[in-house]
Amino acid sequence: MIVLSNIESLYDGASADQSAVHHRVDLYVEGGRIRRLAPHDPALALGSEHRKVDCSTLTVTPGLIDCHEHVTLFGTQRLHHEIMSSPAAMLYVEKILYTTLVDGGVTTGRDVGGATHLMKRMVDSGAMLGPRLKIAISMLSSTGGHGDFLGPDRCHATLSPVWPAGPGRPSNLVDGPWECRKRVREIAGCGADLIKLCTSAGVASPSGGIEGKAFSAEEVRAICDEAANYGLRVAAHAHTRSGIHLAIENGVHDIQHISFLDDELAEMAHARGCTVTPTSWVLDEVLTSGGLPPASMEKARHVADAHRRAVDNARRGGLPILAGSDPFLPGMHGRNYMELVHLIKDGLSPREAWHSATGLAARAIAQEDTGTIAEGKRADLLFCKGNVIDDPRLLDASALLEVMKDGEGYRGFLEGIPQRTFATNLHAKLMAPTA
Repeated sequence: MIVLSNIESLYDGASADQSAVHHRVDLYVEGGRIRRLAPHDPALALGSEHRKVDCSTLTVTPGLIDCHEHVTLFGTQRLHHEIMSSPAAMLYVEKILYTTLVDGGVTTGRDVGGATHLMKRMVDSGAMLGPRLKIAISMLSSTGGHGDFLGPDRCHATLSPVWPAGPGRPSNLVDGPWECRKRVREIAGCGADLIKLCTSAGVASPSGGIEGKAFSAEEVRAICDEAANYGLRVAAHAHTRSGIHLAIENGVHDIQHISFLDDELAEMAHARGCTVTPTSWVLDEVLTSGGLPPASMEKARHVADAHRRAVDNARRGGLPILAGSDPFLPGMHGRNYMELVHLIKDGLSPREAWHSATGLAARAIAQEDTGTIAEGKRADLLFCKGNVIDDPRLLDASALLEVMKDGEGYRGFLEGIPQRTFATNLHAKLMAPTA
């Protein structure tokens, strides 16, 4: 057993209240799980089978849960798409997964388009190092909608440059209720944990403006009804008022981006039990980097003007707000914690932002064995210097010292806790006996 001793400050992830913050506590970890959280006992006597790790200058939080990941994207240029559609793609996915965990502090990620069950299995088996994954596999889009990347020069049998159909990932283009149902069945058969669709255009859509609906009501109902038959929740990319309304009215559970969410839609979403994932950081990143074509940059400026009001509408409407970084631009993977910074900028309190990326997120994505620091939960922890609970901006200034997932460290900062590295992990896998 490991005793993380005399932790200066600890946020347990259970709520956005002050009661979730503890000072001068001991945290017991054994077998990759939390065994006990107790006030610090300076006279604690430990047997030889116990190890004490001094945490008297550290802040500890749960590992982050990113509710809008894309581990198969790292840029918008043609070269980026060609790489991720090539045999080299898995090498880049491995790098993204590693930096998301080790640099970004994400121990669980909900990938809402791109990741396959093979990638999830590779992480679960330990063959690749990264956050455990919840996967949507294909981001469903109508022809010409947000997820249709074929472009104006399309022809019969052209493959999409982004997330082309292949083993473990069916085509994301669907039209008509019955085709929608069949595709949900295919995606479920490929091992999806949720279904994702696009009910509006998007900032990065290859053509068209931001307005308008991208599916009919009948199509959205068919997707949600078929998903329910498999016990899967549904998330929707929805910027516009019409797209948000379409999603809420027809059975979608989680509304993502929410750029034009108003009070009426917030009330409607609350009545239907919806969550929202605003993806606040990515808009500022787009505007700062200028990494999209001119037409998309204009859409980004239009959306950004409304987005902060939308987050405030969601907060005042009592909607559960989840943290999702939407990291599709270069340099975003591994800085996923920046979503907390931008949720605070958009009106959440620091503890509300932390809750959105920990305990609240765990419940929303049905991964309730993590997200909070409580007896029996996975030992997914971040160890930081400074008061990151009140100021998560410090995470972008080298405050993150150690990342623990399932009781193992990945950065080598804390002496006394078991470390997992790629080399030792690969060696263990190669030496494991075969069946």
